Amino acid sequence: MGIAFDVITMGRIGVDVYPLQTGVPLSQVETFGKYLGGSATNVAVAASRLGRATAVISRTGADPFGEYVHRALREFGVDDRWVTPVERYPTPVTFCELFPPDDFPLYFYRYPKAPDLEIRSGELDLDAIARARIFWITGTGLAEEPSRSATLAALEHRARRGHTVFDLDWRPMFWADHDEATSWYRRALRFATVAVGNLDECERAVGTRDPDAAADALLAAGVELAVVKQGPAGVLARTAAAEVVAPPVPVEVVNGLGAGDAFGGALCHGLLAEWGPARTMRFANASGALVASRLACSAAMPYAHEIESLLAVDRPGVSG
Repeated sequence: MGIAFDVITMGRIGVDVYPLQTGVPLSQVETFGKYLGGSATNVAVAASRLGRATAVISRTGADPFGEYVHRALREFGVDDRWVTPVERYPTPVTFCELFPPDDFPLYFYRYPKAPDLEIRSGELDLDAIARARIFWITGTGLAEEPSRSATLAALEHRARRGHTVFDLDWRPMFWADHDEATSWYRRALRFATVAVGNLDECERAVGTRDPDAAADALLAAGVELAVVKQGPAGVLARTAAAEVVAPPVPVEVVNGLGAGDAFGGALCHGLLAEWGPARTMRFANASGALVASRLACSAAMPYAHEIESLLAVDRPGVSG
């Protein structure tokens, strides 16, 4: 029957081109670093760094950047069997500007269309998706066809087996109709057991930025665990029976991009380890903090011993 992966993610993939200078507008940056990128891809890398068997379902261009993506995935220990080329679209490139501690503008080059939106239902290994201990999808995958239908087909076939995580991943620039996005989000939520999002993403999915109301609305939509990221206020995690509020882990921020993906990979690790919400949220917060203190995203994903070392230094209480 083939390998049963710990984590299969489905969604964005591409190349991050980040400035090697901080506090400089992109128009004045002279040197850049090239890194594997894309939210779903970074989550798979983060979980792999924590010892999990991971794979990505996505598509690249049939170009040198596509070749780089495959090489980087293999170097990070992420299975690339379901990352296939699209002849007519280039591999996406994303630039950013770095103005720590909290301003990191992103510039997506996904035109005329990103290959990762060309994932098709007929190409999916539905049995592998059903067998995976965690299946992770993102809101961006619902933005256009055929990726939207493929994402929903994967969710329907999986039928809420194991942990099915919906990363709300709201990127308004990818959607022609923002109200339409809400209806697709709500449809996908019916198949998810875990939902993860910040306040903007929760507002798009369930219509409220209030953390408590958003968590309740996500649970009412059918998920078993709602994770609401509140920035400086920490992370709220709620089930039908319990609630945890985990404070952020303070670090000197270099690049806040990718912290959410590190959180996601660590969340997967905690779910697979069957930790309780309190331990999982603290571990995931620390993972995100470590990446925020580093320049890159994928290459910055921490190992378990690094996360544990940070937690040993930072011991704030966790309520819940």
